[in-house]
Amino acid sequence: MADHTTPVTGYPAANPPPNGYAYPYIAQPQQHHHQPSYFNVTTNPSYYPNQQRTTFLRRIFAVFITTIIIFGTIVFIIWLILRPQVPQFRVQTLTLTNFNLTSNSLISGNWNATVTVRNPNSKITLYYDHVEAAVFYKSKSISMTTLPPFVQGKKNETVVKATFVSVSEYFDDPNGINSERNRGSVGFNLRMVARVRFKAGGWWTRRRVLRVYCPDLAVGVSGNGSSGSLSGGSKNCRVGV
Repeated sequence: MADHTTPVTGYPAANPPPNGYAYPYIAQPQQHHHQPSYFNVTTNPSYYPNQQRTTFLRRIFAVFITTIIIFGTIVFIIWLILRPQVPQFRVQTLTLTNFNLTSNSLISGNWNATVTVRNPNSKITLYYDHVEAAVFYKSKSISMTTLPPFVQGKKNETVVKATFVSVSEYFDDPNGINSERNRGSVGFNLRMVARVRFKAGGWWTRRRVLRVYCPDLAVGVSGNGSSGSLSGGSKNCRVGV
């Protein structure tokens, strides 16, 4: 009768040993087979930092573009509401006294100009912080001056007076003035540069530079005369920002 208490530690062999025990089962070492690397990333170790840097730059660029769009939209809405316009300049009078041009190209004289400045805006006040003016003959500067600052209200019209003085200043184009003088009038140009701020309620603009050009101001002066005044009536000026 078989002994059922005999331990069995492995599979029975074909020829059992004489002691009646089965050979012990020896586990075979597992074979490691290389599986396809479907989920393995074998890229450059700097891949992730580069990707993060690219993402960061894209976000910065998106924020920058969004800010520009928002700012542009706000400015456009303000412009639609206020419709700012540049002021209008017009030379009313220009007189010349003590005019003299010597044979050695020294020019003297006093030019007095009266300019009307009009603010066409119904919602904007103009602040003229600094104004410079000069009188020219063609492109040759004769004299310059600085005008006091002033404030111009809505739909306001302001009269500005400028005086230019030249005392024996060298002038390198006497022949042109003398030839015009002999014909009875000399054409002068008036130029102004103004730094202006626009204000509507609590809204201010940064300072803008206005360039004013008043050409072809014909002053009647006889060949031997030393004085004259603007002929042909008042003249409009061109204004640029």
